[in-house]
Amino acid sequence: MTQPATQDIARNKMVDGQVRPNQVSDPRVIEAMRSLPREAFAPAGALAYADTDIDLGQGRFLASPLVTARLAQLVLANNPAEVLVVGAGSGYLAAVLAACGARVVALEEEARLQGGALAQYAPEVESVCAPLAAGYPAGGPYDVIVIEGAVPAIPENFASQLAPGGRVVAILADGDEPGGLGRAVSAEAVGKEFVTVRAFDCTARILPAFRRAPAFSL
Repeated sequence: MTQPATQDIARNKMVDGQVRPNQVSDPRVIEAMRSLPREAFAPAGALAYADTDIDLGQGRFLASPLVTARLAQLVLANNPAEVLVVGAGSGYLAAVLAACGARVVALEEEARLQGGALAQYAPEVESVCAPLAAGYPAGGPYDVIVIEGAVPAIPENFASQLAPGGRVVAILADGDEPGGLGRAVSAEAVGKEFVTVRAFDCTARILPAFRRAPAFSL
C-alpha cells in the first residue's frame, strides 16, 4: 500500500472515530477535514491523525483534530463571510474554514505561513505577518475573529474589528498552566466588554503572545 493511501485511511479514521462521534455534525467541516491532508500542516514525522495536540515549536501547537473541528463548527454557525484567524500556526484551521466557503485572513507573528501547506492547499487565504494581539484591522471588518489557541482574555481592541453582529470565538484558559483546562466561547462585543456564551470545554495551550507577564510580589 502506498503512503498516500495510508494517509487517506488515517484521515478517514480520524473523521469517523474522533470528529463525527463528538458533536461535530456540520457537513462542511467533515468534508474539509476528510479532504485536507493534515499531515502537510504538521512537522515531518508527527502523528498527524492522533487524538492529540502537535508541537510546532516555540511554544506553539496544532490543536487536536476534535478541538479544531469544534472550533470550526462554532465559527461557521452563522455562515460568516469574513473570518480572521489569529495565531494561525501552520494554517490548518484557516484552510478548513476556507474549504467551507469563508474568506479567510490568517494572522501570524512569524513567516511560518509563507510558502507552506496553507499556500499549497488554500491559496485563496490571505496570510499576514503582524503582532497577534493587535489583530488585523486593515482586513476587516470581520464576521468572526477566531483565536487559534488559548488566551487569558479576549483583547478589547478586537471589538472594533468586528462587523455589526460579529463574534469572537476563543478558548479562555482557566489558568496559566500549559495544557490546562479551558472553555471555548462565542463572544459578542457590548461596548468595550465581551459577553460570552460557553460552547464546550477542552484542554488549552496558551498562545505565548497572550500570556500574562508574571506578577511581582514581595
